[in-house]
Amino acid sequence: MKNYDLCVVGGGPTGYAAAMRAIDFGKKVLLIEKSRLGGAGVYDGALASKAMWEYSEKIKTVREIAGNGITEKLTYREINKTVNEAIFERKFQLSCHLRILQEKNGFVNYIKGTGKLISANEVEITKENGTIETIWAENILIATGSRPRKLPNIPVDEKIILTSDGIHHLEDFPKSIVILGAGIIGCEYATIFSNFGRTKVYMIDRADRILPFEDEDVAKVVEENFRKNGVTVHNEAKLERMAIVDGKVEYEISHKDGRREIIKVEKALLSIGRVPNVEGIGLENAGVKLTKAGYIHETDTLTGIPNIYAAGDVSGRLALVNVGEREARHAVVRMFDGPIPPIIYDNISTIMFLNPEIAVVGMNEQEAQSKGITYKLVKYDYSCIARAIAMRKTTGFFKILVTNDKHMKILGMRAVGEHASSAIQAVALLISMNKGIDEITNLMHPHPSIIEGIQECFRMLKGKSIFKASVFKDKLQCYRCENGVCSPL
Repeated sequence: MKNYDLCVVGGGPTGYAAAMRAIDFGKKVLLIEKSRLGGAGVYDGALASKAMWEYSEKIKTVREIAGNGITEKLTYREINKTVNEAIFERKFQLSCHLRILQEKNGFVNYIKGTGKLISANEVEITKENGTIETIWAENILIATGSRPRKLPNIPVDEKIILTSDGIHHLEDFPKSIVILGAGIIGCEYATIFSNFGRTKVYMIDRADRILPFEDEDVAKVVEENFRKNGVTVHNEAKLERMAIVDGKVEYEISHKDGRREIIKVEKALLSIGRVPNVEGIGLENAGVKLTKAGYIHETDTLTGIPNIYAAGDVSGRLALVNVGEREARHAVVRMFDGPIPPIIYDNISTIMFLNPEIAVVGMNEQEAQSKGITYKLVKYDYSCIARAIAMRKTTGFFKILVTNDKHMKILGMRAVGEHASSAIQAVALLISMNKGIDEITNLMHPHPSIIEGIQECFRMLKGKSIFKASVFKDKLQCYRCENGVCSPL
């Protein structure tokens, strides 16, 4: 029986990060992946969808400048070719990197197959060719990821009714598509298909607005752009049934006022969350427990078994690549370098690839109000930022919440608009450092740049901004908020 310092079950972004971090400690590592190295993060998740979004944004810009006719000859096959090139490039990097490390130092071994715990230290591996091997590991990390959630009464065939696992395998632009779910992923695909201008998009949303976990002003900008792009959003609608009829999708929804509608479309996409891959991996054999929601029970990546850890989607926190990688690296340091401070989740940056782009970190207004926190709020419209004006992309805003005291420590930020993802990290760093706004207020920002809007937000809070809120009342806002009531500063 072969012995390892660490066995990682799952070769997606989380598992791969864990294996690489263990190599830093000079440990002997086994990485097991049942299908594709890189997992959903490469193939049917972040990389594929974002490559498609980037392409759609270019097409949208061309359509805005030259009209729809110039893009009519674009085929879905050409889009898929670009997406698949991005996937291949990343897959090639990961696999070559791993193979060279195997050959160079022998610290890491990779097996394509399924891993199943048969005790707290033993893992049974069923390899791709059907042979079975059992190994012993001092430590085990479960990083088996997640899969799209399905509903028992909807026949998902990944051809007509799809999840994110099948959406990239379409052969042509559907003339119409309905998306069930108005969270981040559902809204991203609504953005992508409406950007291309070849598909009529419908969305079914049980809430009164899309992105219900975000502030209303954030969701409003996205929903307004959806409507401009021809997206129909069924707000406060309940899906009564969805079926495949004559090779197309027929769905029935009921509205709050009792009305019912039956609509036929070519395709449907279920975007209703994900479920952890915890079945069939022998957790019960090692004594690893699950939460009521079906995720692996862990505390700061450590399960109830002293040498078994869990990271990524199986832990039930945010299903994000950056979170999974961070948890994996943290778990490995805990294994091989002793006690360390727990992971802080308050400053996780998240990007929503929508129209416009959205980046968020920390607390939003909804959360602050639900917790009864008194805060100061500043909001700065993109139309007052020179770079946005030059780009002719003035839809959007920065919104920042700080503590209601002289320190004005940052509670959270929402960036909505062009280059939003590039503007978030400095604020995330200040949140993690428990710092106030002075560090950025006095920094000399590049000009012209979108991030000058952040600097002006902080200057407004200090009462020394270039543009005055008293003049641009519809563009600049600075408030003190308590119990849901806001008054100008």
